Amino acid sequence: MDERLEQVPGMARIAAGAWWRSTVWAAGATRRTGRLALRTVTDPEASAELVEEVARDVAEAARAVSTVARRIQDGTPLAAALSENVPVLGTTLSVVVASERDHHPEPEQPDRRDLRAPGARLLERSRDVWSEEDTHPAFSRILDDLAPDEARVLMLLVRSGPQPSVDVRTGGPVGMVSSQLIAPGLTMLGARAGVRYLDRVPAYLNNLDRLGLIWLSPEPVTDPMDYQVLEAQPDVLAAVHTVKFAKVVRRSVHLTPFGDDFCRTCLLEPEAVEDLPQHQVPPEDPDAG
Repeated sequence: MDERLEQVPGMARIAAGAWWRSTVWAAGATRRTGRLALRTVTDPEASAELVEEVARDVAEAARAVSTVARRIQDGTPLAAALSENVPVLGTTLSVVVASERDHHPEPEQPDRRDLRAPGARLLERSRDVWSEEDTHPAFSRILDDLAPDEARVLMLLVRSGPQPSVDVRTGGPVGMVSSQLIAPGLTMLGARAGVRYLDRVPAYLNNLDRLGLIWLSPEPVTDPMDYQVLEAQPDVLAAVHTVKFAKVVRRSVHLTPFGDDFCRTCLLEPEAVEDLPQHQVPPEDPDAG
């Protein structure tokens, strides 16, 4: 059924082409039949030929319709069924199908040999003891995937260290049994980094996490004063006041080792890379390996 539904976008052009080709075919059949009808006026023997011509056209159309219906019922796409079994529409449908392929080309699959060649060169470079690479090759691509505000967030993290984050959950007696998340990942990263679009900070953090530059730790930062300031922010207080009993879970945002190296290489001046704050290392995935 899905394959037949995929034919719908091209149905308008198929219908238009089919109408035109059918009109031409019908006109030709009418001319042939008209000539035979005129001949019957002067030649009575032509009447039998006229009946035979009409019967042949009707039988051909009936066979085509029956065959197309049977092919579609068996799962053949509509365009293919028509082009295979209705000669009148064959030319039109072949043009339409070709046009559909041009608009929706099949994605090219890379040849295995095309993938092995870069892999072989990479391994060859790994065996070259004289080869030196100062930066990771992904850094240039990551720069293209960062917004200016995200660069500000990274600069805050690399200069000031891990930043506090809190989750607001339901508390009280019910929360001890089944606590529900109310507001996750509330931070002051946007305000402290001076970003232009504060409402986009959650999306910024998602992108930085996707790129492997930061990670969200379930552990708090060492200084509790940071949380007292954060928990007094309007968005945290608003989330707390949405329920009768609420609890605040303290977490933190860190640079990954990869993100720390990226910031030191791409964002900081060479003389400013000394004595920077340390970040926690993400725990290993217990399901990996």
